Parts: sequence; C-alpha cells; structure tokens
Amino acid sequence: MSVGYDSYLVGLQVPTLPDYGDPSSDDLSSDCWDTDDQDSAPVRTSRWRAIRSIVHFTPFIQTYKKSKYPWVQLAGHQGNFKAGRQQGTILKKFCSREKDAFELLKEDPLKPFVPQYYEVVQEEDSEFLQLEDLLGQFTNPCVMDCKLGVRTYLEEELMKAKEKHKLRKDMYEKMCQIDPNAPTPEEHRMRGVTKPRYMVWRETISTTATMGFRIEGIRKSDGTSSKDFKTVRSPDKVKEAFSSFVDGYASVIQDYLDRLYALRNALKQSQFFSTHEVIGSSLLFVHDSSRASVWMIDFAKTIPLPEGLPTLSHDKVWTPGNHEDGYHIGLSNLITIFEEIKKN
Repeated sequence: MSVGYDSYLVGLQVPTLPDYGDPSSDDLSSDCWDTDDQDSAPVRTSRWRAIRSIVHFTPFIQTYKKSKYPWVQLAGHQGNFKAGRQQGTILKKFCSREKDAFELLKEDPLKPFVPQYYEVVQEEDSEFLQLEDLLGQFTNPCVMDCKLGVRTYLEEELMKAKEKHKLRKDMYEKMCQIDPNAPTPEEHRMRGVTKPRYMVWRETISTTATMGFRIEGIRKSDGTSSKDFKTVRSPDKVKEAFSSFVDGYASVIQDYLDRLYALRNALKQSQFFSTHEVIGSSLLFVHDSSRASVWMIDFAKTIPLPEGLPTLSHDKVWTPGNHEDGYHIGLSNLITIFEEIKKN
C-alpha cells in the first residue's frame, strides 16, 4: 500500500465532540470539482463516462460512415453527452481543466493516445467539448475502463477534507452498504465517519492503492455489463476479469500489448506527463473481432505541478507532498497481466 495512505490514516479518529457535516451528492469521483469548498457538494461539469458500468440509457443514435448505432452511456448524468456536430464526434460537457489538458496534448507525444479535441461549442445554455467518438471505428465492441494511479484524489482535496473535521452520516451509510464491518465501534456508535477517513478507505478496498489501477467497468459484445469491482483486491481476481474480457478474442491480446508498450514509451517522452499530476484518469480498452486499441481519457483532475516541483516520475511511492500518482505503477501492472494472459 502507498505510504501516503498510512500517513493519512493517522489522526482520522472520530471527533470527541460530534460535529456533523451536510451530506453531498458526491461519490468522490473524478469529475470536475469546484475547489473553493471541497466539503460542500461538488460542481460536476464533465467526465468522459462513455464506458463505465451498467447501461442505464442510450442518449442518442450516433452516425459514423453512414452507419447508425446507439451511442452507449454507461453511467453519469443525462445531458453530459450529445451527438457531435460532425460524424465521428461527440459533445461532452465543458470542463476548463480538461480543455487545458487537451490543448497542451495537441503538441505532445501523447497526442495519438487521447481522443482528438476539436473545439468548444455552445448548445442551448451549455458549453461542450467536441471530441472524437472512440467507439465509432468499432463494430459491436467490448469495452473496459481502468482508472490509473494509486489514488484518485488530488492532494489538495485530501488536505482540505482533513482540515474540516466533521462527521458525515451519508458516507458512513455508503461504507456500511459495502462492508458493515468497516466502521470502527466508535464510528458505529456515532453513525458517522469523517470525509478523509472515507476517502482513504474507499481507495484501499480495491486494487488502487496496491496495484495502481482498478477496473471501473466492463461491457462485452453481447451487451452484458458489470461494475462489480469496487472491492476486488486479489490479483488473481483481477487477472480473471481481464481474461474474461478478452475471452474469444485471442488475437487482440498482442494488439493491446503493442499499444500499451507504445503508450509507455510516449509517456517517457511526454513533457505534459512529467509536469502534471494525473489523477482520476482512465485507460479505455476497446476491441472487436478484428482490432483493439487503448486511449487515455478523463483529464478533469489533471493539474500542473506546484512551483518548486519541476517533474514527477509517476512510479515512486506516494507520500504526502510529493504529488506522485503512481500512474506508471498501474500501467506496468496492466502490461504484466496481458503478458501473463498471452502466455496462457
């Protein structure tokens, strides 16, 4: 586990005098946040949520090269996505951090590994980013979203949450829904946990803190989907999920490996990557019967490093203050899993 989580676990006890904070709608996801007040409900302005868990609705019919198909939104709020103004594009609700990232990536070695960004467009009363539709070139694809890094929260979010030492009943209830034994006896008595306590716990129940990534969701070509990976921590179980994902498509394993090797090399050459804290970003795996590819998505929590910290390695152990996110740790483990699947 990352040293940073051990550090944050110290001092997260229940306050002696209970002070309860207001519940928020936040699921502590990696959407855009209003960082002026991290303890209140965040302003979720956007995320690339095309491929994440169970299908809830099909917001529109997409057209690509005269073929029509239902564009699948697997999670998130209705209205975050619309059909693009050009074929092969979608509109995603505007996020300034994400726009800044896409602008910089236009001139970076990582350009081939991110959705193409076209422009900001106005639709009714909202702004959207017009992006490449990554699914357009595939026929009935299998898709997997893996969130990279040993943590999915910016250091500033953890610090601000720790400063506001209030109990949250809503987070206590979410914790109990997943594991009734997770709260301490005192937390059960007070029926509340602090936000940083919940944030640290949330990261350590999956493979995020140990393997540097976690599976967010998988959708297969037969339409079946799953997001039941929140508490999967066993490397064997994770490998089993990957094997199931490519089952019946043995030819795409090498395609995935080639793409991951190329991404690893591009990351080493990227000025953008070495100077940004990449938090809450995912790798999107997509394949059909004839091809496979991987893209970096979700840059709503990707921010430049603070002054005085020129570069990150992305493979060092995270300790509070060093801003290391463990992206390379997760990528290396993903490559190892595909290499092992190929051998079998």
